[in-house]
Amino acid sequence: MNDLGYLVLRVRADVTVAIGFVLAVCVTVHALLRKREVASSVGWIGFAWFAPITGALSYVMFGVNRVRRRAQRIRLRDGRRTKAAADAAAALDEPFEALRRGIGKLTHHKLLPGNGVTIYQDGDEAYPAMLAAIEAAQRSIGMSSYIFRDDAWGQRFIDALAAAHGRGVAVRVLIDGIGGGWVRSAAWHRLRRAGVSAARFMHSPLPWRMPFLNLRNHRKILVVDATTAFTGGINIATQNVQAAHPKDAVRDTHFRIEGPVVGQLCEAFCQDWSFATDEDLDSGVWSADLPARGTVPARVIDSGPDEDIEKVEFAVMQAVACARRSIQVMTPYFLPDERLLTALALAAQRGVSVDIVIPAVSDHRLVQWATRANAAPLLRHGVRIWQCPPPFRHSKVMVVDGVWSLIGSANWDIRSFRLNFEICVELYDEALAVALAAFVRENRGEALTRADLAARSLPVRLRDAAARLMLPYL
Repeated sequence: MNDLGYLVLRVRADVTVAIGFVLAVCVTVHALLRKREVASSVGWIGFAWFAPITGALSYVMFGVNRVRRRAQRIRLRDGRRTKAAADAAAALDEPFEALRRGIGKLTHHKLLPGNGVTIYQDGDEAYPAMLAAIEAAQRSIGMSSYIFRDDAWGQRFIDALAAAHGRGVAVRVLIDGIGGGWVRSAAWHRLRRAGVSAARFMHSPLPWRMPFLNLRNHRKILVVDATTAFTGGINIATQNVQAAHPKDAVRDTHFRIEGPVVGQLCEAFCQDWSFATDEDLDSGVWSADLPARGTVPARVIDSGPDEDIEKVEFAVMQAVACARRSIQVMTPYFLPDERLLTALALAAQRGVSVDIVIPAVSDHRLVQWATRANAAPLLRHGVRIWQCPPPFRHSKVMVVDGVWSLIGSANWDIRSFRLNFEICVELYDEALAVALAAFVRENRGEALTRADLAARSLPVRLRDAAARLMLPYL
């Protein structure tokens, strides 16, 4: 009996080793062929050989991008909605002409002239304008939000969307499956009960639907009648309305856009909706002729894990490389990788004035710790980092040389640049850039200095450095 038991254990061990070897080989082959980053490939391969079964399971769950092929099929099918000014391109002075060409290669979108842009601060200004647009809608409303809460202001949006549906407007609302509530999305349930077509982005207990913290739809888009769009950083929640005096107040910036580039924003929403629901929004209410509504050349940069390249990150690096006088950045989370840190440091070394505004107090403690560890190399090379005083500032703005601006949903971290679905708009307009640059300057608080970092105790420095190791996941 003991001999039989020993034999069974020996056979079981041999089978386990054989299965582990096969799994490790499979992970190795897949990572070598599919992973572009050396560090990522080495990490996954090492994990697979160190713990074959656990490593292979983790790789299947977290290391394989399942969204790219499906999303690219949808993109090929849907590349048709931008009608007006499809072949138009604005003439720009160097180096912005080089920047225009470079970002055009990244996005495969045209830079479209003739757009009008309005800036809104906080939900106090943005929400009334968005609700008025919803109430005036006649044909279609497409709305996407990372967070959509069923609170006082969230209910106003739900009521307005339900009323639009009731009067015959085609309404589609997309709420992220994590940001909008992982266990239960009260806003989604309320919209569905009102008869509104609402969906939760990648929300499912099934692994192949990717219900993870990564690969989230972080985009904020509202497109009304395919002619007027709102985008930026604002989610739907009362905490964004300063007049409500919320305990966890969030300050933010949003934009109303009219003109030809609205077609690109509408196309991005329709592709996201098709990805989440398999419904193809191909009827006429989701497209429109878009005459000029202003003088601003603009282009959408849509980025996410469905792409072969990190469009927003590469566009930012293009802009940093083209900068000659100044770079101004405001972001709630500043955790870029070494490539972008190096680009900023080199810009400062060649005499470009580089100013970065981050919150003095982050809403995520680990992010604040890691940011301090990540800031030291920039400060050594002359980059200035400013701390925006509370309440927490969630705005995302970049201005280069007082002409080029980038607005949208993307934070300056690896999660936004590589793991989330993000939407940004690049704008070439001096008046708009001057206004945004002034806004960034107004939010400068105390500077973060090398002396501040040096004054940290050893335990604090170790804590911050350890938090920085989690940079790809923060």
